[in-house]
Amino acid sequence: MTIYNIFFSPTGGTKKVADILVKEFGQNIEEIDLSNINLSQRTLQEDDSLAIISMPSFAGRPPQIAIERLKQIKGNGIKTIIVTVYGNRDYEDSLIEMYDEAINNGFNVIGAISAIAEHSIIRKYAKNRPDSNDEIQLKSFANEINKKLNTPEATKLNIPGNHPYKEIKGIGLIPKTTSKCNKCGVCAKNCPVGAISFDDESNIDAEKCISCMRCVSICPKSAKKISKLITFIAGLMIRKQCKLRKENELFL
Repeated sequence: MTIYNIFFSPTGGTKKVADILVKEFGQNIEEIDLSNINLSQRTLQEDDSLAIISMPSFAGRPPQIAIERLKQIKGNGIKTIIVTVYGNRDYEDSLIEMYDEAINNGFNVIGAISAIAEHSIIRKYAKNRPDSNDEIQLKSFANEINKKLNTPEATKLNIPGNHPYKEIKGIGLIPKTTSKCNKCGVCAKNCPVGAISFDDESNIDAEKCISCMRCVSICPKSAKKISKLITFIAGLMIRKQCKLRKENELFL
């Protein structure tokens, strides 16, 4: 059985959650990285395979570039788990939008999960998650889903969220380049939306940038930064919602 690990994970938190899950279903794992700007169209083979589609929640919605790239992959009826990963604030309409798009693209969604990972911008929230307790919980979810995989009749999922989805508003946190930059080009090569110039890595297209923080997380010289003042203010704005530890959820 092939396990298709389909993910969009700019700073690695979403993939950590996805990796915990996929290993519980088998060893024959094929990765499809939705952050790959050169992703090509393909149709999955149904057989007895399983797809796990994982995306982060950005301000209550999945990244639209990830949704657009998912449309390049035809599900062909393959049994599928969708996973939204958020930084302990709220995932709002992320899961329902992922569900809608997966169904529209031919995936047979049999289960859904909301999971927690370290906040990609305000790192103190959900710091070091998924942790050992999350891993235990996610593995138990996989066990429950495995039981459903062997059930011939599918049940309709009750996915939380709203129609219409909440309005998308730009986060507006564009990383700046410091004097530590040595022009290695790693950030430009790995930007999922091609917002960083290969000729001048300090040149970031604000219209393209989705504030995913990949350039900040992968820079070998820590030369990409968000203003400490802006980060502090943003942290205050979500402090109340992030104060208590939120737990992962399973929907079957």
